[in-house]
Amino acid sequence: MSSGIRALWLIVPLMVFGLWGILHTPDPDHDRDAEDSDVALAKLPSLPGWSRADLPDFSAYRDTTEKKAAFFSFLYPRIVLANSRILIERDYLDSLAGKDELSKSELSWLKSQAERLRVDEEPGSETMFRRLKNRLDVIPPSLVLAQAANESAWGTSRFARRGNNLFGQWCFSQGCGLVPRGRVEGASHEVASFSSPYRSVRSYIQNLNRHPTYQLLRDIRLKARNRDDIASGPSLAAGLLGYSERGEDYVEEIRSMIRHNNLDYYDEDFQAIVRGANSQELLELAAAKQEKALLPGATTADETSSEG
Repeated sequence: MSSGIRALWLIVPLMVFGLWGILHTPDPDHDRDAEDSDVALAKLPSLPGWSRADLPDFSAYRDTTEKKAAFFSFLYPRIVLANSRILIERDYLDSLAGKDELSKSELSWLKSQAERLRVDEEPGSETMFRRLKNRLDVIPPSLVLAQAANESAWGTSRFARRGNNLFGQWCFSQGCGLVPRGRVEGASHEVASFSSPYRSVRSYIQNLNRHPTYQLLRDIRLKARNRDDIASGPSLAAGLLGYSERGEDYVEEIRSMIRHNNLDYYDEDFQAIVRGANSQELLELAAAKQEKALLPGATTADETSSEG
């Protein structure tokens, strides 16, 4: 075998491996450990203290049903928290779109959101507002729960336990996370570490909202929005072909997990909470003092009464 061919055999795997990293989990460390990963907005309350909690030890559960229930109960309030804050930002975006003239602070917020969500359009233009609105949107809880369970082995993987990473997200600067065992020689990626599972959820949602690999997912979501609806997890799963090298098999596995675990229930609960919610109600969700107040069937009144 010639030296040129031997070199090619060494280079090609690295190129493929690197390309897969770009598709699968691009730069989650963009906002990973900021005090608040939301772009500065006065309307957003401070994050509640429980959002900073680490992942519980799900490996301690011996009963599979109990472990799954605990996993969903822990993660769902964090999904509602992240999505409710996105809806507040989305409402603010709508309010700016209706203005004839924008202030410096409003333009600055728009530019920051455009940079975060990778929208390269003239600030304040109709095209910018349209593209930002398509990217600044929620991800249905059933999809988040199924992918988190799949990618983190129900919260028991090394990356989940040591790095609060529930979605297998990568980062590419030295020391940004945990080095995967068996990493190909010459590769530089790490599996990102997050200060809390909530940060992992936020980064995952941002990934789906801005990376070109998931344009189909966003298109499906937009069609649902145009019908005055919120897309379901199984429908958006069709846009995950690039999330795993397994392609269609991965999509079907995620859909199967949603069906088998009745995760549509969480989509229905979330839609009931936010459909028609006014600004004050969204603010209450985004500032819930106790995570149990965001569990299915709970209300902010429950939270108030529990505080005595």
